Amino acid sequence: MENNYEEIFAHVLPAIESKRNEFFVYQYETVSEKDIWKYCVTKKWRKKDISLLPLYQIINDILTISPAEFMTFEQIDNQRTSNWFAEINQDELRMLLNSDFEEK
Repeated sequence: MENNYEEIFAHVLPAIESKRNEFFVYQYETVSEKDIWKYCVTKKWRKKDISLLPLYQIINDILTISPAEFMTFEQIDNQRTSNWFAEINQDELRMLLNSDFEEK
């Protein structure tokens, strides 16, 4: 299945590059082709078998992504995957989670 995704990605890459160029015009310079593909696979086609989708629908889905919906997805995805306590060591985290409020 993964090989099929890579094959389809290579086939629709011109549409993805076009969408990335559109995002660049809107000052979203950090968006890559892989980011757009990830959005489509995990959001647009989450419950669909991409190998059964017609090519025109795949390209239409790519070309109709709005910058607002893409950036909303990115923000939510970053919040889900980020480690909020990355800069805290284990002792500090343990103290934070097990602190007794004895001082009154």
